Amino acid sequence: MSYSISDLDQLVTPTGIHRKVYTDPEIFDLEMERVWGKAWIYIGHESQVPEPGSYITIHIGKIPIVMVRDRQSRVHVLFNRCGHKGAKLVDKRCGNTGNGFVCCYHAWSYQLDGKLVGVPHIKGYEGTGFDKSDPQYSMQKLANYESYRGFVFANLDPDAPDLKTWLGGAGDVLDNLCDRSPEGEVEVAGGVLRYEHECNWKMFIENLNDTMHPMIVHRSVVDAANDYIKTLPEGSPHRDEAEIIPPFGASYRDFEATGITGFRYGHHYDGGKSSIHAGYSVDPDYEAAMLKAYGAERTREILTFNTHNTLYYPSLTIKSAIQNIRVVRPIAVDKCVIETWSFRLKGAPDSLLQRTILYSRLINSNGSMVGPDDLTAYRRMQEGLQSKANEWVEMHRNYGSDEDLGDRRTNTGTSDLDMRSQYGAWREYMLGQGV
Repeated sequence: MSYSISDLDQLVTPTGIHRKVYTDPEIFDLEMERVWGKAWIYIGHESQVPEPGSYITIHIGKIPIVMVRDRQSRVHVLFNRCGHKGAKLVDKRCGNTGNGFVCCYHAWSYQLDGKLVGVPHIKGYEGTGFDKSDPQYSMQKLANYESYRGFVFANLDPDAPDLKTWLGGAGDVLDNLCDRSPEGEVEVAGGVLRYEHECNWKMFIENLNDTMHPMIVHRSVVDAANDYIKTLPEGSPHRDEAEIIPPFGASYRDFEATGITGFRYGHHYDGGKSSIHAGYSVDPDYEAAMLKAYGAERTREILTFNTHNTLYYPSLTIKSAIQNIRVVRPIAVDKCVIETWSFRLKGAPDSLLQRTILYSRLINSNGSMVGPDDLTAYRRMQEGLQSKANEWVEMHRNYGSDEDLGDRRTNTGTSDLDMRSQYGAWREYMLGQGV
């Protein structure tokens, strides 16, 4: 079918989502145009393009994009498309393209900012009206791209709000991630974990702050970890695993107490004053570096702002207390890729990066002890939603009891506020109403 505005309007209610939102390829295509084409999408971190000519490639929805650093150290986000026949100019995930881009097909060449500079055998264009200086033949820049503390986002919509407005109060978590560095900066380190999920992309981001599932889905690994911890002799060396895994088995009451906060544009986070990361030990050398950089009061403020997962809808999730991010890359209605990137806190001991990498391997990798539990549930949902036995997925928990604080809404940590925030934004993007 071809969806009208009226049809789309009926797919999401204040407490329900029609199953077609997860299963219909036509809706997926519309999402790529209306959600991913209108929201600010995370591209990458400036540290991934450290030198002139350094680049990374991604897709925004189905559109190939390249982020590159030029000779003046400026970072650009360009359509990865030749202005001649439309071929992708770079096909690797990352690399260094030297002084510019050269098309593999007819060798049209471009500066690092995308400007067309070379057309082979240009004599054939004499008298034709072709003008090499016409901007339409250059690599096109995206309508908007901005960097916030080194995190680069882009937007295909020329009428989009600026990045800081779009981030709103949720930007505090990005600030906290960077402020946890004694130097106030982070950089990508430790490689990337990248694996395919056989499910709709929205299932992953719905799960981020769903605190009703961890004690059920992850019970076996939590029980195994606790059983092992009991066998350790008294006075055994500190094990980071013992801090990382058991909190996933926290009770409903514990998760309820952390609270959840939702923002405009579909963003949200769980925790703030407390989260499952709040009990992590602090490396004495790290604490000393922070105290030297910020003083006691500011250090306390930074390290006690503990969120669980933060979503910048629809593409980026971060854990500031752990210094990693997960990035959503939709592929098809029933397939997406999730990338996990780790960050080094500049000026901090290596122990912080090692813990970040350990956390990612224990929790987020395809061979981890926690991630495959979630992935199994996603796959089962994707398969189960093919059934018409019930046309709706519900999100009633704590409906009608949000506290409105003006720029945000809050509720208890087991609320479905996160889903309602996401689908409120989804509906407005899809209907073209402006979020």
